[in-house]
Amino acid sequence: MTLNEFIEQFDHDDAIVLLEGKRNVLDEDKEKLKALGKLLASNTTKMKFRSGNAEGSDQFFSDGVTEVDHKRLQVITPFDGHRKKTNHAYETISLDDLNMAEEEEVVYQSKGNKKMEKLIDQFVSGDKNRFSIKAAYILRDTIKAIGTDKIKPTTFGIFYDDLEKPKTGGTGHTMIICEQNNIPIIDQKTWFNWLK
Repeated sequence: MTLNEFIEQFDHDDAIVLLEGKRNVLDEDKEKLKALGKLLASNTTKMKFRSGNAEGSDQFFSDGVTEVDHKRLQVITPFDGHRKKTNHAYETISLDDLNMAEEEEVVYQSKGNKKMEKLIDQFVSGDKNRFSIKAAYILRDTIKAIGTDKIKPTTFGIFYDDLEKPKTGGTGHTMIICEQNNIPIIDQKTWFNWLK
């Protein structure tokens, strides 16, 4: 998919493009992530961008978008105040604003991450502690993809992945959730070419 094909297909009012990836970004790639956020925000007018407000990829992509138009950036955070100083989004939605017990589909799909299954149950039941808070990040990652009753699902996912250990960790979880829900995704193997 070329940049022009992507814009033609996805620059419409309801489109939400997820920009996210690994916390660890290679030094030579940092400016590329920011450049992509800026390029997309500059060359589109309608699509909105979604982030998880994490360090690394999320921050670099978001910095690029906000340099052009912060009003098109939405951030979904695992709890109120998460990395507040670096969050320049126009709209921030925190898991604290949601009743996770009512979000059955989000919980169900999040529990596909078997390592987190028990912690997710604990967190959703209201037992929040330093261990169960880890579940908030996986639930947040699921919501970024499929949304909730009140949050629209993502239309397209653009990722910065670890190409040596692809689809691992929270980024991998989000990519897998996208794929399971027929949300098209690409990683830097595709979008690096858009910057040329």
